[in-house]
Amino acid sequence: MKRDLQPTITLACILGGALLLAVLNLATPEASAVHVPTYAVSLIGKYLTYSILALSVDMVWGFAGILSLGHAAFFTLGGYAMGMYLMRQIGARGVYANPTLPDFMVFLNWKELPWYWHGFDMAWFAIIMAMLVPGVLALVFGFLAFRSRVSGVYLSIITQALTYALMLAFFRNDMGFGGNNGLTDFKEMFGMRLQSDGMRVGLLLATAIILAAQYMLARFIMGSRYGKVLIAVRDTESRTRFLGYRPESYKLVVWTLSAVLAGIGGALYVPQVGILNPGEFAPANSIEAVIWVAVGGRGTLAGPILGAVLVNLGKTYLTTALPEIWLFALGALFVAVTLFLPKGILGLFAGRRRTPTPAMTNEVVP
Repeated sequence: MKRDLQPTITLACILGGALLLAVLNLATPEASAVHVPTYAVSLIGKYLTYSILALSVDMVWGFAGILSLGHAAFFTLGGYAMGMYLMRQIGARGVYANPTLPDFMVFLNWKELPWYWHGFDMAWFAIIMAMLVPGVLALVFGFLAFRSRVSGVYLSIITQALTYALMLAFFRNDMGFGGNNGLTDFKEMFGMRLQSDGMRVGLLLATAIILAAQYMLARFIMGSRYGKVLIAVRDTESRTRFLGYRPESYKLVVWTLSAVLAGIGGALYVPQVGILNPGEFAPANSIEAVIWVAVGGRGTLAGPILGAVLVNLGKTYLTTALPEIWLFALGALFVAVTLFLPKGILGLFAGRRRTPTPAMTNEVVP
């Protein structure tokens, strides 16, 4: 039996690539041909946070058959939790020099800090909230949806409605999250200047390590007995139910876990991008995440990581060189993958490595 090299290659690419970028940024002079600028470090770090989102989508779509068009909601909620912490760290260094209230609250004549902002001056509290808030929302939403046996396109539409409703709510100034301007002008994180090269490299490495850990966690879960039952639920839910399993319970667990992972990705996204607004809730962002998974290979775990990086590399290039055709290119990519690469990029390579067996060829072995 051949050894599965996918996890080794995936971890080597994630961790080795991030470490190489860190060395080329910090250990080489700016005039060097191999020097990696800090903006490129942050850009790759952003791509890796997108890979975390894509991985979380693959867990529910690739292994449970739940096509989520609202996972950007969990990603963005995690981002807001971290953004609130970063805003509290500004303190008196803001435009209005208020040691307690963020600048947008002073501008809107808020007199005191809302109760739900308390505690976000502590990093550990923000990190917990970045996982807890998306997790609780997913748990409640999933419990109601799966208990009612909502599935297929109806569930996809409801998830899309969820993230759209959150987007409209967060656009309101009276919600206390910065309205359409969102959260920005971050100064420091964990007591270090956020714009420093060391912090940028540290965030990249932290994102790579967390992505690698989440990938291995997902592989462990999907390779366990629970994962096998989950795949059975995906393929034949009614038959699995007749065998005595409760499909809604299995789907609820992976749905909630994927939301927590997406929230962690959002928390890592905000300090590397430097701004967060309600536009991140847009359903289009969730649809893009589905495209990343489809391009890389649904149900492969490593494929969505690759797809997120490749598609966003193309997006970065096209939105700069040919901004007017980017959306057309994205749509064409999804159509092309659906027609010619239904199993994604990794599925194509897996198909080439696979060798025919007597069962596949219907030949009799003498």
